[in-house]
Amino acid sequence: METASFTGLLKVILYFIVGYYIVKFLARLLFPIVVRKVVSKAEQSFKQQYQSQYNNDYTTQQNRSSKDEIVSDTAKFTNPKSTKKVGEYVDYEEIE
Repeated sequence: METASFTGLLKVILYFIVGYYIVKFLARLLFPIVVRKVVSKAEQSFKQQYQSQYNNDYTTQQNRSSKDEIVSDTAKFTNPKSTKKVGEYVDYEEIE
């Protein structure tokens, strides 16, 4: 069984420092690439959702126009009334 030595401790500390700087250097190189990929995937997802929603809205408008009906959706245009109800006022009395 070997005992711990001062030089062994210094080697371990040196390995940790060198490893830290290597990881830090690689992170600076790879982080922008990873961020670009994540952003592009999110952008594709948003585009796909927008296109599917646009296609659904377009087909429903075609169905409505083919029936020669006028349907007004007033729920989209009405402004909701704001009800600011913060809470009840409670008056406390001191008990002696």
